[in-house]
Amino acid sequence: MSRMVRCGLIQTSCDWSVEKFSPAQIKKKMIDKTVPFIECAAKKGAQIVCLQEIFCGPYFCAEQDTRWYDTAEPIPGATTSLMQKLAKKHKLALVVSLYETPETGTYYNSAAVIDADGKLLGVYRKNHIPHCAPGFWEKFYFKPGNSGYPVFQTRYAKVGVYICYDRHFPDGARILGLRGAEIVFNPSATVAGLSEHLWKLEQPALAVANQYFVGAINRVGWENPWRIGEFYGQSYFCDPRGQMLTVGPRDRDATVLADLDLDKILEARKTWQFFRDRRPETYKELVELLP
Repeated sequence: MSRMVRCGLIQTSCDWSVEKFSPAQIKKKMIDKTVPFIECAAKKGAQIVCLQEIFCGPYFCAEQDTRWYDTAEPIPGATTSLMQKLAKKHKLALVVSLYETPETGTYYNSAAVIDADGKLLGVYRKNHIPHCAPGFWEKFYFKPGNSGYPVFQTRYAKVGVYICYDRHFPDGARILGLRGAEIVFNPSATVAGLSEHLWKLEQPALAVANQYFVGAINRVGWENPWRIGEFYGQSYFCDPRGQMLTVGPRDRDATVLADLDLDKILEARKTWQFFRDRRPETYKELVELLP
C-alpha cells in the first residue's frame, strides 16, 4: 500500500508599501492574509504545508534599515503559537519561515516545524547567507545558522528544511538525505533575471542526487518601494527522479498541492544506488581545502 501524503505550498504577494504602512502593520496584514490559505489547504486535504521565506513581511533585505529588527520574534513566540493552534485544529503539520531573535541583538532567518498535534518539533536556521547587489543584503539582518541540518519526524513524513540561498549548496542537502529526510522544503524569495533559469534546475537535481521529494516555494509580485525584481512564484513539488508533479502560477497568490507517494523514494533507491556507492573517505578535501 502506497504511503501517500498530500502536501501544500503557499505563495503570496506582499501588497503593502513600506512607505504607507509600518513594519508591524505589514506583518499583521501578511499573517491575516496567510491564515485563510492555510485553512483552505487543510480543507483540500493537505497534511503538510510550507509557507514562503519570512512569510509575514516583505523581502525587507532589499534595504539595510534597523527598523526591520523590530519584526523579529522568538521561537516559540506569538506567530508560532498561532500556527500551533492552526496545526492542531486542522491536524496539519506546518513549516513556518520566520525572522527569529532568540536573544537580544541576535537574529536568524529560521523555519519552525510544527507537527499535526500542534507540538513545536524544532527550528532550522538558514546556514548560507548571501550579501550582494542589487537588494539582497542578508548579512545585515541574519547571523549564519547554528542548528545544523536537522530532520523532523512529523506525523506524516520525515521533513527537512533548506531556505532559499541554501539550495545553491549541495552539501547540506546531502546531509538531509543521509539523515532520512523524505521531503525537503525550500521556502524562498527570488526574482526574475537573477535565478529563474536555475529555479527548475537546481532543486530537481538535489531531489535526484538525494532521492527525496522537494517542495520549492517562491513569493509573487513586485514589492514597493524597492522593486528589486519580480518575485515569480512557480512554487512546485518534484519527485525523487526530478520530475515535476505540480507547478504554481507565476503572477498570483496560490496554494500549490501535490500528492506525494513516499514509496517512490525506495523505488528510486533500488534503481540508483547513490547512497550505497558513496565514497565519503575520498571527500576529505571538501572540508580541508581553503576557499
